[in-house]
Amino acid sequence: MILKARFLFGRELCSKEVLNVGASDLMSDILAADSAGSLLLTGLTTQQVIRTASIAGASAIVLIRGKVPHQAIIDLAREENLPLLTTPLSMFVASGRLYMHELKGLDNGR
Repeated sequence: MILKARFLFGRELCSKEVLNVGASDLMSDILAADSAGSLLLTGLTTQQVIRTASIAGASAIVLIRGKVPHQAIIDLAREENLPLLTTPLSMFVASGRLYMHELKGLDNGR
């Protein structure tokens, strides 16, 4: 509801509470932060996103600006049991809405 997102995969896997959000197209930023249990917002639709989120222990990935990856990327998310969503919102607007709902950044700052 907050992000007007729709699931590409993994609706049934989204039962955990998410407290932190990482918004970046630089996967090195996600790996450098404590991303365990976080929500990852990104505009990238490559395998690197799924692999990075898996290694970092992210809870879910939200692709911004309505992006939908190739089926192979959705299949990789399925293999990694990572919920994958898409939102029509920009990274700025999505981040702002999550901030307004008390979610913190990966640095735990507000």
